[in-house]
Amino acid sequence: MIEKILLADSGTGHSEEMLKALMEIPSIQRANVTVLHVVPSQITTDAMTEKWEEGGKVLANAIQTLNLDPTHVNGILRQGDPKDVVLKVAEEIDADLIIMGSRGLKRIISILENSVSQYVFQLSSRPMLLVKDDIYVKKIRRIMVAVDKSEAAQSCLKLALFFLRDIKGGQLTLVHVDPNLTGKSDSVVGAAAEKDPVVAAAGAEAKKAGVSYQCIAASGKPGEEICRLAEENNIDLLMLGSPDRRPSIAKGLPDLDRLLGTSLSDYVRVHATCPVLLTRTVAAYNQ
Repeated sequence: MIEKILLADSGTGHSEEMLKALMEIPSIQRANVTVLHVVPSQITTDAMTEKWEEGGKVLANAIQTLNLDPTHVNGILRQGDPKDVVLKVAEEIDADLIIMGSRGLKRIISILENSVSQYVFQLSSRPMLLVKDDIYVKKIRRIMVAVDKSEAAQSCLKLALFFLRDIKGGQLTLVHVDPNLTGKSDSVVGAAAEKDPVVAAAGAEAKKAGVSYQCIAASGKPGEEICRLAEENNIDLLMLGSPDRRPSIAKGLPDLDRLLGTSLSDYVRVHATCPVLLTRTVAAYNQ
């Protein structure tokens, strides 16, 4: 279940709107929300005092704007490097989901410009919902899950079913892309798509959970196809598993493949025209 949500609020972007849309989902309306604002360290005492005052106002405005049940919301104002503080607070509260804004920086630029959301995702095993600054946050009705045989994809599917089970008129779109790096793309929908065993297995889970769904089997460049299909189907939330390929000895280090932009999750994070929720490990979401 999603019982503890961490909203890393910088005072800009659409993360607050995303949380409000998410909290309309019946299955998570009782979740406890921690709103975090991080004040960067300053050189002088006067500057530090000023930043603390500004940070306190940002935090207070965010809590007021969200209009959540006071018994289910907590505000935290911390000083330090935002990347490290978000990770630390997520561990402290044992967050089931982290929500962050994202500038959608491409590839190496995300390293050079010190992307907080990219860094946090590399070093956290917790699901992350990334909201780019240039997208429109909609009421969540249509969720797409990119499925494959990975454990992370199964986690995405379980979480999507958890979200959709109580959404009236909710629709799940299951997409499996067979990689075709030549650039040729193709897709089939419905019964024809369910001939794909990966899609068929995911569809069976959706049917068992009583969730309305459609299946799409596609071929082409996975990142491009997933983003294209999400846009064509007017998806409100795109969910994607992102398996951690680092050896256990390097779990504390960023995955350079992702940081350099060669991963599927990085492509989708940058190019999707809707919010993107990324997961890694399977969690026990009640269905």
